[in-house]
Amino acid sequence: MKAILSILWKEFVQLRRDPKLLPVIFISPILQLLLLGYAANLDVKNIPSVICDMDRSAASREFLDDFVNSGYFSVEARVERMDEVDRYLDHGDAAMAFVIPRGFGDKIAARQEASVMIIADGSESQSATIGVNYATMIAAKYAQKIIFEAFERAKGLGLKPVLVNTEVRVWYNPELKSRNFMVPGVLGLILMIMTTSLASLGIVRERETGTMEQLIVTPIRPYQLIVGKLLPFVLIGLVDATFVITVARGWFGIPVRGSVALLFALCLAFMLNTLGTGLFISTISRTQQQAMLTSLFFILPQLLLSGFVFPIENMPKVFQLLTTIIPIRYFFVIIRGIMLKGAGWAELWPQAAALLVLGTIILALSVARFHKKLD
Repeated sequence: MKAILSILWKEFVQLRRDPKLLPVIFISPILQLLLLGYAANLDVKNIPSVICDMDRSAASREFLDDFVNSGYFSVEARVERMDEVDRYLDHGDAAMAFVIPRGFGDKIAARQEASVMIIADGSESQSATIGVNYATMIAAKYAQKIIFEAFERAKGLGLKPVLVNTEVRVWYNPELKSRNFMVPGVLGLILMIMTTSLASLGIVRERETGTMEQLIVTPIRPYQLIVGKLLPFVLIGLVDATFVITVARGWFGIPVRGSVALLFALCLAFMLNTLGTGLFISTISRTQQQAMLTSLFFILPQLLLSGFVFPIENMPKVFQLLTTIIPIRYFFVIIRGIMLKGAGWAELWPQAAALLVLGTIILALSVARFHKKLD
Protein backbone atom coordinates (compact mmCIF):
# COMPACT_ATOMS: atom_id res chain seq x y z
CA MET A 1 0.00 0.00 0.00
CA LYS A 2 2.85 2.36 0.79
CA ALA A 3 4.34 1.78 -2.66
CA ILE A 4 1.01 2.60 -4.33
CA LEU A 5 0.66 5.80 -2.31
CA SER A 6 4.21 6.80 -3.24
CA ILE A 7 3.46 6.37 -6.96
CA LEU A 8 0.17 8.22 -6.47
CA TRP A 9 1.98 11.16 -4.86
CA LYS A 10 4.57 11.15 -7.66
CA GLU A 11 1.80 11.33 -10.28
CA PHE A 12 0.19 14.36 -8.67
CA VAL A 13 3.57 16.09 -8.42
CA GLN A 14 4.15 15.45 -12.12
CA LEU A 15 0.69 16.78 -12.99
CA ARG A 16 1.33 19.93 -10.97
CA ARG A 17 4.66 20.50 -12.73
CA ASP A 18 3.25 19.97 -16.22
CA PRO A 19 1.82 23.32 -17.43
CA LYS A 20 0.21 21.67 -20.47
CA LEU A 21 -1.88 19.12 -18.60
CA LEU A 22 -3.46 21.43 -16.03
CA PRO A 23 -5.52 23.37 -18.63
CA VAL A 24 -6.60 20.07 -20.17
CA ILE A 25 -7.79 18.77 -16.81
CA PHE A 26 -9.65 21.86 -15.57
CA ILE A 27 -10.41 24.15 -18.54
CA SER A 28 -11.43 21.51 -21.08
CA PRO A 29 -14.43 20.24 -19.04
CA ILE A 30 -15.67 23.81 -18.60
CA LEU A 31 -15.48 24.53 -22.33
CA GLN A 32 -17.19 21.27 -23.26
CA LEU A 33 -19.97 21.88 -20.77
CA LEU A 34 -20.61 25.43 -21.99
CA LEU A 35 -20.41 24.54 -25.69
CA LEU A 36 -22.70 21.52 -25.46
CA GLY A 37 -25.01 23.21 -22.98
CA TYR A 38 -25.57 26.35 -25.05
CA ALA A 39 -24.24 26.01 -28.60
CA ALA A 40 -25.25 22.39 -29.32
CA ASN A 41 -28.97 23.14 -29.28
CA LEU A 42 -31.24 20.73 -31.14
CA ASP A 43 -34.36 22.83 -30.55
CA VAL A 44 -35.66 24.25 -33.82
CA LYS A 45 -37.39 27.65 -33.54
CA ASN A 46 -37.67 30.82 -35.62
CA ILE A 47 -37.06 29.01 -38.90
CA PRO A 48 -36.34 31.74 -41.49
CA SER A 49 -39.20 31.71 -43.98
CA VAL A 50 -40.48 33.58 -47.02
CA ILE A 51 -44.17 34.08 -47.80
CA CYS A 52 -45.72 34.34 -51.23
CA ASP A 53 -49.42 35.24 -50.93
CA MET A 54 -50.84 35.43 -54.45
CA ASP A 55 -54.43 35.33 -53.23
CA ARG A 56 -54.35 38.34 -50.87
CA SER A 57 -57.66 37.36 -49.27
CA ALA A 58 -58.82 37.46 -45.67
CA ALA A 59 -58.63 33.63 -45.55
CA SER A 60 -55.03 33.55 -46.79
CA ARG A 61 -53.97 36.21 -44.29
CA GLU A 62 -55.66 34.30 -41.45
CA PHE A 63 -53.99 31.07 -42.57
CA LEU A 64 -50.52 32.67 -42.72
CA ASP A 65 -51.00 34.41 -39.36
CA ASP A 66 -51.21 30.98 -37.73
CA PHE A 67 -47.69 30.26 -38.97
CA VAL A 68 -46.29 33.66 -38.04
CA ASN A 69 -47.78 33.62 -34.52
CA SER A 70 -46.72 30.04 -33.76
CA GLY A 71 -43.14 31.04 -32.87
CA TYR A 72 -41.69 28.30 -35.04
CA PHE A 73 -41.22 30.49 -38.11
CA SER A 74 -39.80 33.98 -38.62
CA VAL A 75 -40.82 35.84 -41.77
CA GLU A 76 -37.75 37.12 -43.60
CA ALA A 77 -39.65 38.47 -46.60
CA ARG A 78 -43.03 38.64 -48.31
CA VAL A 79 -42.88 38.30 -52.10
CA GLU A 80 -45.40 38.27 -54.94
CA ARG A 81 -43.88 35.83 -57.46
CA MET A 82 -42.54 32.28 -57.31
CA ASP A 83 -39.18 33.20 -58.87
CA GLU A 84 -38.51 35.47 -55.89
CA VAL A 85 -39.13 32.51 -53.58
CA ASP A 86 -36.49 30.51 -55.47
CA ARG A 87 -33.97 33.31 -55.02
CA TYR A 88 -34.40 33.36 -51.22
CA LEU A 89 -34.04 29.58 -50.96
CA ASP A 90 -31.10 29.39 -53.38
CA HIS A 91 -29.15 32.06 -51.50
CA GLY A 92 -29.85 30.51 -48.12
CA ASP A 93 -31.77 33.56 -46.86
CA ALA A 94 -34.76 31.35 -46.02
CA ALA A 95 -35.15 27.69 -45.07
CA MET A 96 -38.88 27.40 -45.80
CA ALA A 97 -41.44 29.04 -48.06
CA PHE A 98 -45.24 29.22 -47.92
CA VAL A 99 -47.02 29.82 -51.22
CA ILE A 100 -50.75 30.60 -51.31
CA PRO A 101 -52.19 30.27 -54.85
CA ARG A 102 -54.92 32.47 -56.30
CA GLY A 103 -58.43 31.34 -55.47
CA PHE A 104 -57.53 30.04 -52.01
CA GLY A 105 -60.07 32.26 -50.24
CA ASP A 106 -62.85 31.49 -52.72
CA LYS A 107 -62.40 27.74 -52.27
CA ILE A 108 -62.44 28.09 -48.48
CA ALA A 109 -65.65 30.12 -48.68
CA ALA A 110 -67.21 27.50 -50.98
CA ARG A 111 -66.10 24.71 -48.60
CA GLN A 112 -63.97 23.15 -51.32
CA GLU A 113 -60.53 21.61 -51.01
CA ALA A 114 -57.90 24.37 -51.10
CA SER A 115 -54.22 23.67 -51.72
CA VAL A 116 -51.16 25.51 -50.48
CA MET A 117 -47.49 24.88 -51.23
CA ILE A 118 -44.91 24.43 -48.45
CA ILE A 119 -41.31 24.35 -49.64
CA ALA A 120 -38.44 23.28 -47.36
CA ASP A 121 -34.68 23.49 -47.90
CA GLY A 122 -33.67 19.83 -47.68
CA SER A 123 -29.92 20.57 -47.54
CA GLU A 124 -30.41 20.80 -43.76
CA SER A 125 -32.47 17.67 -43.37
CA GLN A 126 -33.08 17.85 -39.62
CA SER A 127 -34.39 21.42 -39.65
CA ALA A 128 -36.40 20.71 -42.80
CA THR A 129 -38.04 17.64 -41.28
CA ILE A 130 -38.98 19.45 -38.08
CA GLY A 131 -40.17 22.52 -40.02
CA VAL A 132 -42.39 20.42 -42.30
CA ASN A 133 -43.86 18.66 -39.25
CA TYR A 134 -44.63 22.00 -37.60
CA ALA A 135 -46.20 23.36 -40.80
CA THR A 136 -48.30 20.24 -41.31
CA MET A 137 -49.56 20.44 -37.73
CA ILE A 138 -50.50 24.13 -38.07
CA ALA A 139 -52.27 23.52 -41.38
CA ALA A 140 -54.21 20.61 -39.88
CA LYS A 141 -55.36 22.80 -36.99
CA TYR A 142 -56.53 25.45 -39.44
CA ALA A 143 -58.51 22.86 -41.40
CA GLN A 144 -60.01 21.56 -38.16
CA LYS A 145 -61.06 25.07 -37.20
CA ILE A 146 -62.90 25.49 -40.52
CA ILE A 147 -64.72 22.19 -40.00
CA PHE A 148 -65.81 23.22 -36.51
CA GLU A 149 -67.09 26.55 -37.82
CA ALA A 150 -69.11 24.72 -40.48
CA PHE A 151 -70.64 22.47 -37.83
CA GLU A 152 -71.50 25.51 -35.70
CA ARG A 153 -73.39 27.07 -38.59
CA ALA A 154 -75.23 23.81 -39.28
CA LYS A 155 -76.06 22.90 -35.68
CA GLY A 156 -79.67 23.90 -36.26
CA LEU A 157 -79.89 20.87 -38.54
CA GLY A 158 -78.94 18.56 -35.70
CA LEU A 159 -75.35 18.00 -36.80
CA LYS A 160 -72.69 17.69 -34.11
CA PRO A 161 -68.93 17.32 -34.59
CA VAL A 162 -67.23 14.20 -33.28
CA LEU A 163 -64.28 15.27 -31.17
CA VAL A 164 -61.24 13.29 -30.12
CA ASN A 165 -59.51 15.06 -27.28
CA THR A 166 -55.83 14.17 -27.18
CA GLU A 167 -54.02 14.96 -23.95
CA VAL A 168 -50.26 14.79 -24.39
CA ARG A 169 -48.04 14.17 -21.39
CA VAL A 170 -44.26 14.40 -21.79
CA TRP A 171 -42.47 12.73 -18.91
CA TYR A 172 -38.97 13.45 -17.58
CA ASN A 173 -38.39 16.46 -19.89
CA PRO A 174 -41.77 18.24 -20.13
CA GLU A 175 -40.45 21.26 -22.06
CA LEU A 176 -38.55 19.04 -24.51
CA LYS A 177 -35.38 21.08 -24.07
CA SER A 178 -32.40 19.59 -25.85
CA ARG A 179 -30.20 21.03 -23.10
CA ASN A 180 -31.72 18.57 -20.63
CA PHE A 181 -30.70 15.79 -23.03
CA MET A 182 -27.22 17.10 -23.89
CA VAL A 183 -25.82 18.27 -20.55
CA PRO A 184 -26.13 14.92 -18.70
CA GLY A 185 -24.36 13.30 -21.65
CA VAL A 186 -21.46 15.72 -21.18
CA LEU A 187 -20.58 13.85 -18.00
CA GLY A 188 -19.97 10.65 -19.95
CA LEU A 189 -18.16 12.53 -22.70
CA ILE A 190 -15.79 14.28 -20.29
CA LEU A 191 -15.06 11.10 -18.34
CA MET A 192 -14.30 9.20 -21.53
CA ILE A 193 -12.02 11.85 -23.02
CA MET A 194 -10.23 12.83 -19.82
CA THR A 195 -9.53 9.44 -18.30
CA THR A 196 -8.67 7.72 -21.59
CA SER A 197 -6.30 10.48 -22.72
CA LEU A 198 -4.67 11.09 -19.35
CA ALA A 199 -4.14 7.38 -18.65
CA SER A 200 -2.44 6.87 -22.01
CA LEU A 201 -0.33 10.03 -21.67
CA GLY A 202 0.72 9.39 -18.07
CA ILE A 203 2.28 6.02 -18.86
CA VAL A 204 3.75 6.98 -22.24
CA ARG A 205 5.37 10.01 -20.64
CA GLU A 206 7.34 7.71 -18.34
CA ARG A 207 8.58 5.74 -21.33
CA GLU A 208 9.33 8.86 -23.39
CA THR A 209 11.40 10.50 -20.62
CA GLY A 210 13.21 7.25 -19.76
CA THR A 211 11.88 6.97 -16.20
CA MET A 212 9.91 3.78 -16.89
CA GLU A 213 13.12 1.74 -16.76
CA GLN A 214 13.90 3.26 -13.36
CA LEU A 215 10.46 2.22 -12.07
CA ILE A 216 10.91 -1.31 -13.42
CA VAL A 217 14.17 -1.90 -11.53
CA THR A 218 12.66 -0.75 -8.24
CA PRO A 219 11.04 -3.26 -5.82
CA ILE A 220 7.61 -2.05 -6.96
CA ARG A 221 5.49 -4.90 -8.28
CA PRO A 222 3.69 -4.55 -11.64
CA TYR A 223 0.20 -4.41 -10.13
CA GLN A 224 1.33 -1.68 -7.71
CA LEU A 225 2.72 0.32 -10.62
CA ILE A 226 -0.51 -0.04 -12.61
CA VAL A 227 -2.75 0.89 -9.65
CA GLY A 228 -0.53 3.80 -8.68
CA LYS A 229 -0.50 5.12 -12.24
CA LEU A 230 -4.26 4.79 -12.84
CA LEU A 231 -5.63 5.82 -9.44
CA PRO A 232 -4.89 9.57 -9.92
CA PHE A 233 -6.98 9.59 -13.07
CA VAL A 234 -9.85 7.93 -11.19
CA LEU A 235 -9.74 10.77 -8.67
CA ILE A 236 -9.58 13.38 -11.45
CA GLY A 237 -12.56 11.72 -13.13
CA LEU A 238 -14.58 11.87 -9.91
CA VAL A 239 -13.69 15.56 -9.48
CA ASP A 240 -14.82 16.27 -13.04
CA ALA A 241 -18.04 14.31 -12.43
CA THR A 242 -18.73 16.36 -9.30
CA PHE A 243 -18.10 19.57 -11.23
CA VAL A 244 -20.44 18.61 -14.09
CA ILE A 245 -23.26 17.52 -11.77
CA THR A 246 -22.93 20.70 -9.72
CA VAL A 247 -23.03 22.96 -12.79
CA ALA A 248 -25.90 20.95 -14.32
CA ARG A 249 -28.00 21.48 -11.19
CA GLY A 250 -26.92 24.97 -10.18
CA TRP A 251 -26.39 26.67 -13.55
CA PHE A 252 -28.54 24.81 -16.08
CA GLY A 253 -31.27 23.87 -13.60
CA ILE A 254 -31.22 20.17 -14.51
CA PRO A 255 -32.29 18.10 -11.49
CA VAL A 256 -30.73 14.88 -10.28
CA ARG A 257 -33.84 12.88 -9.45
CA GLY A 258 -32.08 9.63 -8.63
CA SER A 259 -29.32 8.56 -6.27
CA VAL A 260 -26.11 10.57 -6.53
CA ALA A 261 -24.23 7.77 -4.74
CA LEU A 262 -25.38 5.27 -7.37
CA LEU A 263 -24.32 7.67 -10.12
CA PHE A 264 -20.79 7.96 -8.69
CA ALA A 265 -20.57 4.20 -8.21
CA LEU A 266 -21.48 3.61 -11.84
CA CYS A 267 -19.01 6.32 -12.88
CA LEU A 268 -16.34 4.07 -11.35
CA ALA A 269 -17.69 1.12 -13.35
CA PHE A 270 -17.50 3.19 -16.52
CA MET A 271 -13.93 4.27 -15.74
CA LEU A 272 -12.90 0.61 -15.71
CA ASN A 273 -13.50 0.76 -19.45
CA THR A 274 -11.90 4.13 -20.14
CA LEU A 275 -8.81 3.48 -18.02
CA GLY A 276 -8.42 0.05 -19.57
CA THR A 277 -8.56 1.64 -23.02
CA GLY A 278 -6.02 4.28 -21.98
CA LEU A 279 -3.71 1.58 -20.61
CA PHE A 280 -3.99 -0.34 -23.88
CA ILE A 281 -3.20 2.80 -25.88
CA SER A 282 -0.09 3.34 -23.77
CA THR A 283 1.20 -0.11 -24.74
CA ILE A 284 0.97 0.60 -28.49
CA SER A 285 2.29 4.20 -28.39
CA ARG A 286 5.87 5.36 -28.09
CA THR A 287 5.32 9.12 -27.76
CA GLN A 288 2.67 11.33 -26.19
CA GLN A 289 1.70 12.63 -29.63
CA GLN A 290 1.05 9.09 -30.81
CA ALA A 291 -1.01 8.45 -27.67
CA MET A 292 -3.19 11.52 -28.28
CA LEU A 293 -3.87 10.59 -31.92
CA THR A 294 -4.60 6.99 -30.99
CA SER A 295 -6.98 8.18 -28.25
CA LEU A 296 -8.95 10.15 -30.85
CA PHE A 297 -9.09 7.00 -33.00
CA PHE A 298 -10.75 5.15 -30.11
CA ILE A 299 -12.95 8.02 -28.84
CA LEU A 300 -14.58 9.34 -32.04
CA PRO A 301 -16.16 6.05 -33.21
CA GLN A 302 -17.51 5.43 -29.71
CA LEU A 303 -19.04 8.92 -29.65
CA LEU A 304 -20.73 8.43 -33.03
CA LEU A 305 -22.12 5.01 -32.08
CA SER A 306 -23.08 5.83 -28.51
CA GLY A 307 -26.45 7.46 -29.13
CA PHE A 308 -25.20 10.78 -27.75
CA VAL A 309 -26.53 12.67 -30.78
CA PHE A 310 -27.76 10.11 -33.31
CA PRO A 311 -30.41 7.63 -32.08
CA ILE A 312 -29.17 4.04 -32.15
CA GLU A 313 -32.59 2.89 -33.37
CA ASN A 314 -32.06 4.82 -36.63
CA MET A 315 -28.74 3.14 -37.41
CA PRO A 316 -28.39 0.13 -39.74
CA LYS A 317 -28.69 -3.25 -38.03
CA VAL A 318 -24.97 -3.95 -38.36
CA PHE A 319 -24.07 -0.77 -36.49
CA GLN A 320 -26.77 -1.36 -33.90
CA LEU A 321 -25.12 -4.69 -33.18
CA LEU A 322 -21.71 -3.00 -33.03
CA THR A 323 -22.94 -0.55 -30.38
CA THR A 324 -23.42 -3.43 -27.93
CA ILE A 325 -19.64 -3.41 -27.29
CA ILE A 326 -19.48 0.38 -26.84
CA PRO A 327 -19.32 1.07 -23.06
CA ILE A 328 -20.41 4.69 -23.22
CA ARG A 329 -23.69 3.63 -24.83
CA TYR A 330 -24.72 2.03 -21.54
CA PHE A 331 -23.34 4.90 -19.48
CA PHE A 332 -25.48 7.46 -21.32
CA VAL A 333 -28.58 5.41 -20.43
CA ILE A 334 -27.42 5.36 -16.81
CA ILE A 335 -26.74 9.11 -16.57
CA ARG A 336 -30.02 10.19 -18.17
CA GLY A 337 -31.91 7.54 -16.24
CA ILE A 338 -30.62 8.73 -12.87
CA MET A 339 -30.67 12.49 -13.55
CA LEU A 340 -33.90 12.84 -15.55
CA LYS A 341 -36.00 9.79 -14.64
CA GLY A 342 -34.91 9.07 -11.08
CA ALA A 343 -34.12 5.48 -12.05
CA GLY A 344 -32.47 3.19 -9.52
CA TRP A 345 -30.59 -0.08 -9.45
CA ALA A 346 -33.70 -2.10 -10.33
CA GLU A 347 -33.99 -0.29 -13.68
CA LEU A 348 -30.30 0.18 -14.46
CA TRP A 349 -28.71 -3.12 -13.46
CA PRO A 350 -28.54 -4.43 -17.08
CA GLN A 351 -26.49 -1.39 -18.14
CA ALA A 352 -24.36 -1.62 -14.99
CA ALA A 353 -23.70 -5.31 -15.63
CA ALA A 354 -22.69 -4.56 -19.23
CA LEU A 355 -20.23 -1.88 -18.02
CA LEU A 356 -18.72 -4.22 -15.43
CA VAL A 357 -18.32 -7.10 -17.90
CA LEU A 358 -16.86 -4.94 -20.67
CA GLY A 359 -14.66 -3.05 -18.21
CA THR A 360 -13.29 -6.24 -16.66
CA ILE A 361 -12.46 -7.66 -20.09
CA ILE A 362 -10.85 -4.47 -21.42
CA LEU A 363 -8.84 -3.80 -18.26
CA ALA A 364 -7.71 -7.43 -17.94
CA LEU A 365 -6.48 -7.56 -21.55
CA SER A 366 -4.73 -4.19 -21.18
CA VAL A 367 -3.05 -5.21 -17.92
CA ALA A 368 -1.88 -8.47 -19.52
CA ARG A 369 -0.39 -6.56 -22.44
CA PHE A 370 1.20 -4.02 -20.06
CA HIS A 371 2.76 -6.88 -18.07
CA LYS A 372 4.20 -8.28 -21.28
CA LYS A 373 5.74 -4.89 -22.10
CA LEU A 374 7.31 -4.71 -18.66
CA ASP A 375 8.80 -8.19 -19.07
